Amino acid sequence: MNHNTPITPRPLPLSSRTGQAQRLASADQLRARGISAAEVAAHCRPGGWQQLLPGVFLLQPGPPTSEDRLKAALLYARRTGAVPPQGPDAMITGLAALSLHRFSSAPPLTALDRIDVLVPRTRRLRSTGWVRVVRAPESPEPVELTDLPVAPVARAVADAVSGLADAEAVRRLLTEAVRGGHCEPGVVVRELSRARLLSRPHVVDAVDSLLAEGRSLSEQRLYEMVREFALPDPLWNVDLRLPGGPHLGGVDAYWPDQAVAVELDTRAPRQDDDELWTECTRKREHLERLGITVVHLTPRKLREAMDQQATVVRTALMAAADRQPAAYVVVLPR
Repeated sequence: MNHNTPITPRPLPLSSRTGQAQRLASADQLRARGISAAEVAAHCRPGGWQQLLPGVFLLQPGPPTSEDRLKAALLYARRTGAVPPQGPDAMITGLAALSLHRFSSAPPLTALDRIDVLVPRTRRLRSTGWVRVVRAPESPEPVELTDLPVAPVARAVADAVSGLADAEAVRRLLTEAVRGGHCEPGVVVRELSRARLLSRPHVVDAVDSLLAEGRSLSEQRLYEMVREFALPDPLWNVDLRLPGGPHLGGVDAYWPDQAVAVELDTRAPRQDDDELWTECTRKREHLERLGITVVHLTPRKLREAMDQQATVVRTALMAAADRQPAAYVVVLPR
């Protein structure tokens, strides 16, 4: 040993596939390159490499970046030696995923003290440090953002909500998911139901606001469809009743001359969903027995294929001339 020998070993010149200096590596990756555990320990002296998570190393001095932490979390969840799962092996979820989806209501990555990683239920993996492992019976198809696999919005929202006790924060996340056009209310509520979060009062309150928000947006799209595709003006939001008889139910739009009604299907999975579905089916069958054509439109179809839904309604209106006249019903404001 002479005076030119460094006290701390210099970082090894590891390169990524792009030829750039590699910042992160797992213990298995280092071992595959012939770097022993003793050499790794030597490089982890002050001023050298850093162990961010069990078996995951930052091959650079200085604090890790937000991108380093995300990639380190995925490296930890993907360590070799695990049985290859069916489907995606790991993806970013929760608040970190929503930040990558550019949610203004989610904290920036630099402010997060925890990163959630979604893995298949069969993985034997524990949460550690600033990584929380979330298991799913069926992993969704990830979205690729900044070259990272990220959970779709609805799943990321559910995983974020599971760790939040602030009712206002939950409400903001759910509202942005719908108002921002990321997903439909029913999809979000379905994920919350799967995560067994609908028993929490602050989540139920936020869901009620979410469903109201979703219905309002769907109604706006229905108005837009009628206007843009030059459909006849209907009677909006009315109740139908037989003269002197029972209440038949409310509809979102009704063309009395053609006896055509439109209903927006904004139901979401709830505890009483089966009963509600039975009631909706009973109402539809009753109206159709009276000669009234009922067209069901979903928020998703209105958002993604408004022209097709306008064609469906127009066809029902044109077909009225070939049907037997419908029973007379009383139309009342709802």
